[in-house]
Amino acid sequence: MNISDAARRSGLSNKMVRHYESVGLIQPPPRSAAGYRQYSQRNIDELTFIAHARTLGFSIAQIGDLLSLRHDPHRASREVKAVAQQHLQELNAKMQELKRMQTLLSDMIAKCPGDDDPNCSILQQLDASDGESHNTEYRS
Repeated sequence: MNISDAARRSGLSNKMVRHYESVGLIQPPPRSAAGYRQYSQRNIDELTFIAHARTLGFSIAQIGDLLSLRHDPHRASREVKAVAQQHLQELNAKMQELKRMQTLLSDMIAKCPGDDDPNCSILQQLDASDGESHNTEYRS
């Protein structure tokens, strides 16, 4: 089947299928005489696995680890569990950071009068260079 069929059946976009191929999560499928990618059911199964893992927020590297373990008939389930536990720890840390950001932003909003006065405590706190007004490092 072609890339559009593979993408549709796995719940991904054509662009994401190409991306996962380019980063090595899936092996490049063989091509037809006309140069079109020809995906097998195994490719679809891997792409669906990747889509599910991405829904849970696993990184590309973690998905690579999980795919390797998926293909290893001698794997120990503790190895799979370790990858999932590491990801859960990362999610918990991100949630704590988001909670800190939420609290800080709520405090900043509460201090701003939100009236016609041009003075805005939100802008003042964002401009603060002493680091005391905002002790959370923002990351994307």
